[in-house]
Amino acid sequence: MTNQVSSKQNLLRALPSVDALLRTPAARALLESIGSQRLTKLARAVTDELRAKLLAESLDEETNGDHSRASLLAEAESKLEEAYAKEKALGLRRVINASGVILHTNLGRAPLAESARRAIAEEAAGYCTLEYDLATGSRGRRGARVESALAELAGAESAIVVNNCAAAALLVLTVLAQGGETIISRGELVEIGGDFRVPDVMAQSGTRLVETGTTNRTKLADYERAITENTRLLMRVHPSNYRIVGFTANPSLAELANLAHNAGLLLYEDAGSGALIDLEPHGLAGEPVIRESISDGADVVTFSGDKLLGAVQAGLIVGRRAVIERLRRHPLYRALRADKLALAALEATLEIYRRGRAMEEIPTLRMLAMTKEETERRARVFLKRLKKLNPTALRFEITEGASAIGGGSAPTTHPQTALIALTHTKLSADEIEERLRASMPPVIARIAYDRVLLDLRTVAEEEEGELLNVLAALPA
Repeated sequence: MTNQVSSKQNLLRALPSVDALLRTPAARALLESIGSQRLTKLARAVTDELRAKLLAESLDEETNGDHSRASLLAEAESKLEEAYAKEKALGLRRVINASGVILHTNLGRAPLAESARRAIAEEAAGYCTLEYDLATGSRGRRGARVESALAELAGAESAIVVNNCAAAALLVLTVLAQGGETIISRGELVEIGGDFRVPDVMAQSGTRLVETGTTNRTKLADYERAITENTRLLMRVHPSNYRIVGFTANPSLAELANLAHNAGLLLYEDAGSGALIDLEPHGLAGEPVIRESISDGADVVTFSGDKLLGAVQAGLIVGRRAVIERLRRHPLYRALRADKLALAALEATLEIYRRGRAMEEIPTLRMLAMTKEETERRARVFLKRLKKLNPTALRFEITEGASAIGGGSAPTTHPQTALIALTHTKLSADEIEERLRASMPPVIARIAYDRVLLDLRTVAEEEEGELLNVLAALPA
């Protein structure tokens, strides 16, 4: 027993100090990247981890011989690099999305158009005219050009922008219905994702939820019977991430608008993903076109900026001028308003719509409109290039499959696509997928039937060279 204690004490004395670890080549290489304070914190954590490991080990002569001062320092050096790599992996990193999910929530949803990226870097990254009027030299209105373009494209009198769609719903309900009742169909009390539930937002806003109709059938008369002297708002929610089919019924938006206005009430539509143009010709049916909602009589409509519109995360609110001004004057708006980077990207994206170039220049819409034949052509050209790199252990073929819209949009729409199916003579599908995730840049794929599947629909053409290099680097 005494010998074991003595051996363990000798091992602990051989454990490198934090100062010794900070003098190693690995630590010196990391110093410029992370700074001395964070480096010291990581080094201390590594030595603590090694100490705990040594104390937990049962010591025999063989184990003791493996823990020399030099070997412990080398192990600490390796663990320091691993600790930094793990910490860095938690931050934002560009990835190649080969999953085929166009609006991949976990991967940041809509990729920005080139002009939107330039606007962030060139117009908004430094000082900019966020709230400054160059013509008069006085204070200007934040997002004025974005609001003007948004109102024009939506066919609305006015518009306002906040930081996301949940914030937009909260602002509308707080300002227009706090202390009163909001009537909504039972079939629209949805949970959209990330624990965002319509009833919870309504409760937070201070309005009282009044359910009407049934899950699958709600008639205009149901809304009419639910109206009382305390009613402030009729609300329509687009069920973005699910559909009820079969024996269903709902009044049209125009019918609801007529009912609301005859009763002296406002009609609010939460359009979810929202679309500024009709996407049905491109295979996407059932998504509200915002201009049509306004035309049908909605007083205020909210929708997302980072879904079918193809820009950044934002809550877009359009409607009657008097209603929008009430929202703008409320103190909650200041807490929820969008920042300069979001506004710059939105402005550039909306200008693309104004020029009539949305289907050509906005990545989300280009991916959505891509036909199966186009994906197959790209896959065949890609595989020809891959064969020239001669990855001897990699096996690949083209197979049929389906992409997904994602982002809670169009859950029943699955565009047909051509998939590249990968297998390897030495690696399992799980091992291939793991190596792809660990590559530079990381590649996000999916697995089905023991094969790794790549969908070039969601891979930008300029990313294909990087993807080829990642695949060619798999073990031979």
